[in-house]
Amino acid sequence: MLRTLDLRGTRPTASELLALVPRAETDVTAALAPAGRIIDEVREHGEQALLDQAERFDGVRPATVRVPAEQLRDALVALDPEVRAAVESTIARVREASMAQVPVPVVTVLAPGAVVEQRWQPVDRVGLYVPGGKAVYPSSVVMNVVPAQAAGVRSIALASPPQSDHDGRIHPTIAAVAALLGVDEVYAMGGAGAIGAFAYGVPDLGLEPVQRVTGPGNVFVAAAKRLVAGVTGIDAEAGPTDILVIADAGADPDFVAADLVSQAEHDELAASVLVTDSVELAEAVMARLEVRVAATKHGERVRQAITGPQSALVLVDDLEQAAAFTNAFGPEHLEIQVVDADAVLAGIDNAGAIFIGPHSPVSLGDYAAGSNHVLPTGGTARHVAGLSAATFLRPQQVVRYDESALREVAPVVAALSAEEDLPAHGEAVTARFER
Repeated sequence: MLRTLDLRGTRPTASELLALVPRAETDVTAALAPAGRIIDEVREHGEQALLDQAERFDGVRPATVRVPAEQLRDALVALDPEVRAAVESTIARVREASMAQVPVPVVTVLAPGAVVEQRWQPVDRVGLYVPGGKAVYPSSVVMNVVPAQAAGVRSIALASPPQSDHDGRIHPTIAAVAALLGVDEVYAMGGAGAIGAFAYGVPDLGLEPVQRVTGPGNVFVAAAKRLVAGVTGIDAEAGPTDILVIADAGADPDFVAADLVSQAEHDELAASVLVTDSVELAEAVMARLEVRVAATKHGERVRQAITGPQSALVLVDDLEQAAAFTNAFGPEHLEIQVVDADAVLAGIDNAGAIFIGPHSPVSLGDYAAGSNHVLPTGGTARHVAGLSAATFLRPQQVVRYDESALREVAPVVAALSAEEDLPAHGEAVTARFER
């Protein structure tokens, strides 16, 4: 079912591994032009453009783009108690883990009277995107909102596409979770238009521009994020999800198969990759995949994902080679199901989130682990971190020098400013001692 990439007996270089890793056939650059036109429509025509786009792309025209407060309250009242309890549990866990991500201020005394303070300042306003599409994602509301709140963001706006099944309203579960988290600025808008609205604002909606946009979405959302990145901050260009499992002969093949299927369930372009040094384990996983794909609700979607070019069985000589391949792949989700997991973990540099052992499946992280599930996809974990409280914080250095401390370093400033032919820099220091 999974195509095989056999690396045994080889030792590819880092660049060769990058060329070998399987990828989904998506091209954000191809979506830039249409996404740009959609953003321009919103900039020129405001709410009217968002309503027209909803009708065009979502098949429904919402009564209003701004979700009325009573809709949020009513959705929360109507929320299934079991679902509410699960959401509240997830909120508590994610909040505790997110609070731990906020760095404490640090004061460094370099000399008497010479102090540099490191502080972490939250952005003032953010726009959080929760996709629609093939599923409803109340968990993504939690994963976006809670870290922003933990970071101290004052103003939070949330957008989710209007649903034709709900008369143009956002999905009621999304609305309910927003209300549960105290977010009352919610918009029924989706895709590139929503990203453009956040970045530039929509005056006739009373929607003010934001300083950072976060949240997953389709290729047009990713393209829109790239286009507005010079205007507002973004978390990452999220694309189809992926999972990579490193497993040895001691792994349970059914657990591995179940986890590969769980992420393939998201999208036909989702990537499921198994890296192993055991042919016997690989064969057993393949057999269990057949059974699980046939039995799961979204089996056809899963089959397309697992048989696509982005998914693979990778055979390696040893777990050191498994780690090297993983670092080249840069998985969004990495599972390590081997006897000595810590030894493998020590060789891992690039991954969005890492799940250790047979009882830490990726789906745990999607909902209840306390970690965040908004993670870098498409290999971007090689240079981008997942969403956290830090996403909404900016490090700032506060400098406090008194006269004697400045006098001590004045020769340093003078020498370097002269070397760089910027004499006024030095003069700004010496001026303080000329009186």
